[in-house]
Amino acid sequence: MTAREQLRAEKKAWRLVQLLIGLVGYGAALTFLVESSLGAASWSVLSEGLSLRTGLSFGWATNLIAVAVLLCWIPLRELPGLGTFLNVVLVGTSADLAALFVPAPSSPAQQVGYLLLGLLMLTFFDAVYLGARFGSGPRDGLMTGAVRVTGKPIWLVRTAIELVVLAVGWLLGGTAGFGTVLIAVVLGPLVQQFLRFTTVRLAGDG
Repeated sequence: MTAREQLRAEKKAWRLVQLLIGLVGYGAALTFLVESSLGAASWSVLSEGLSLRTGLSFGWATNLIAVAVLLCWIPLRELPGLGTFLNVVLVGTSADLAALFVPAPSSPAQQVGYLLLGLLMLTFFDAVYLGARFGSGPRDGLMTGAVRVTGKPIWLVRTAIELVVLAVGWLLGGTAGFGTVLIAVVLGPLVQQFLRFTTVRLAGDG
């Protein structure tokens, strides 16, 4: 749907609440993954690296990267929605807020617990946010736009983007580890499963 169609579609109040919950929960999930120190998602590795290099908080670095990625939509002719802009504002802000309340893990077992909890939250709240059907986030839009422009398969484009982002983040000093690999392997399948239950059904659906 276009941005106008997203706003005109039914169940707006429910979908808006779901959108906000999904974005805030997604941001909190990033904090658990970063605090685990076992490796976060590739975009979080980049945010962490940028934060270390610039002195910005992790959340502000996340928001800044989202804005930069959103600018890349222009040559790709991607159309943003309400969820796109709220993603830029809320994900990083929620991560910073969660960091005030999430204590650093005190043992290897707690680190693993943070990783697994963060992974579960990340995939679930990603599906909650996407299921509200208010448009994709900056990073997802970069992928879909690149797929359309290049004609390459989704898996190849997504893998290429993730590897480039991970490499840059690691070079900047971001933490990559076992968790990064685990997230890369299970993210897509888990989000797809959760979307079966979180996608809001609309009258025009086939």
